[in-house]
Amino acid sequence: QVQLVESGGGLVQPGGSLRLSCAASGFTFDDEFNDYIIGWFRQAPGNEREGVSCISGRDGRTYYADSVKGRFTATRDKAKMTVYLQMNNLRPDDAAVYYCAAERGGWVLKCSDFGMDVWGKGALVTISS
Repeated sequence: QVQLVESGGGLVQPGGSLRLSCAASGFTFDDEFNDYIIGWFRQAPGNEREGVSCISGRDGRTYYADSVKGRFTATRDKAKMTVYLQMNNLRPDDAAVYYCAAERGGWVLKCSDFGMDVWGKGALVTISS
């Protein structure tokens, strides 16, 4: 089955940058990565889980939450079956556990956690001076 593994979390100062990676594996046929959208979600203590960004495996179309527009950028490497989330100008309210998730046949602009079929275990991002 498809599996997702996040990496790249850590501690960064306010205003700093961090790049998260989400490596996908377990596809059963060539180019199956094209059939998925990959989403980034985050959850901070005391808060509900919120959508951050989604990207299409097929054509790279993206969606961003208003809270991260202009600061975060999602990209993908089809050969490596990996998606990235470049996070710039980080703020204390960005601190959270970040999860990647995949939906087969999903619409990138919907970017709903309820539609996701597979989830990674999360990567912790801490913002501290």
